Amino acid sequence: MLVSERIGQLFIDGDHGRDRLEYTEYGAGDAWVVLLHGQLMPRRMQQPLARALAAEGLHVVTLDLLGHGRSDRPADPLVYSTTAFAEQVVALLDHLGAPQAVIGGTSLGANVSLEVAVIAPDRVRGLMCEMPVLDNALEAGILAFGPVLFSARFLPFTITAVRRLTRPVPRGIVPFWAGIVLDTLDQRADAMAAVVHGLFFGRIAPPSRQRRGIRVPALVVGHPADPIHPAADAAMLAEELPQATFVRAESILEWRLRPERLNAEAAAFALRCWKTPRRSRRTAT
Repeated sequence: MLVSERIGQLFIDGDHGRDRLEYTEYGAGDAWVVLLHGQLMPRRMQQPLARALAAEGLHVVTLDLLGHGRSDRPADPLVYSTTAFAEQVVALLDHLGAPQAVIGGTSLGANVSLEVAVIAPDRVRGLMCEMPVLDNALEAGILAFGPVLFSARFLPFTITAVRRLTRPVPRGIVPFWAGIVLDTLDQRADAMAAVVHGLFFGRIAPPSRQRRGIRVPALVVGHPADPIHPAADAAMLAEELPQATFVRAESILEWRLRPERLNAEAAAFALRCWKTPRRSRRTAT
């Protein structure tokens, strides 16, 4: 089923000035879903899921958070945190005229979804959290992103060199996920350092006490054998959220290469969120 796709933009005002955010809408209607990307990745990574959900009648929006994709990329670490990102999602809902939405995301996007549910619970119809980054991911996250921060801050020419190599490659001639990797490598050193710095030393996710107070339905997807996104974090989150359903993916690649099962789970969940009153009971696990 073909669905309409439209690119839009909104502007947010902060202490350092005005920033532009870019988003894509898929489909139409009042059953809103917002999908968020992983750290340093573009919103285009959610395009396959967005199209699948829109084909089921949902109105899906993918957003490039500040510092990512085609949105502005200020080089100030103070503007980057999950709370700031969550405020951008709420600003998007205001811009679209969407009273509520199912909020979902991958990795950083999952954490931001949780933050939206904390700061604006009345705007959240449900949550879809794939591989959240919580308590069990600290050491692996430092090992993975510490060198990235060091290179961007002290060896910026390495980031610039990678950008010059990857930017000219036409995305239309490479496989979709290879294009996403190329987009992720298309970074400016100063902004990249600011994003990683801000998330390292700022608030990365709501604490457990606040997560336990989130009362909307949630779909939590965890992957085995992924140290940066340990399945233990996803399982812990599913236990903490009062209305959570936990789905175990076969691997981190399943939703990328064989998405049919998880797309169906996500579509059924989002549609159920819009058909069920907010005060619904805990779903079966």
